[in-house]
Amino acid sequence: MTEEAVSRRPSLRNSIAIAASVVLVDQLTKHWAANALGDGAPRHVIWTLQWNLSFNSGMAFSAGQGIGPFIGVLALVVVVVMLLSLRQSGGRLNTIAVGLVVGGAVGNVADRLFREQGFFRGRVIDFIDFQWFPIFNVADMAINVGGALIVLAALFSSKVRAS
Repeated sequence: MTEEAVSRRPSLRNSIAIAASVVLVDQLTKHWAANALGDGAPRHVIWTLQWNLSFNSGMAFSAGQGIGPFIGVLALVVVVVMLLSLRQSGGRLNTIAVGLVVGGAVGNVADRLFREQGFFRGRVIDFIDFQWFPIFNVADMAINVGGALIVLAALFSSKVRAS
């Protein structure tokens, strides 16, 4: 095994650990939301933030309603591509970013796979509601933060290469 392959292994292991943590927190919070907010009444938290149980059969911001199976398969492809990308670009920022995106994707795919209506037909639980932004969940936050970190990592690596 090459030295480079050995040095990439911790990146993959760390990304998977981050992803597993995101999935755990995401599923625990969704379980809480389904049980605590099942009566349909929003719960005020602070400012415009409220807990408000919602089910999304589409993708981000409820676009693409009814194409859940396609979204689920696409998310699994993204997971594989993201994990494979660690071979090309390591680094701490990329490792964290990939872990967040993969964890968020797996968290939402788990809802599609195992909730309600059958294989890839389940709806994703959303419950974090600012009332001026679409309702979302922990997995969605991880995907968005991870995506932003991927952009930052790309910008930093292009500046390093240009130097």
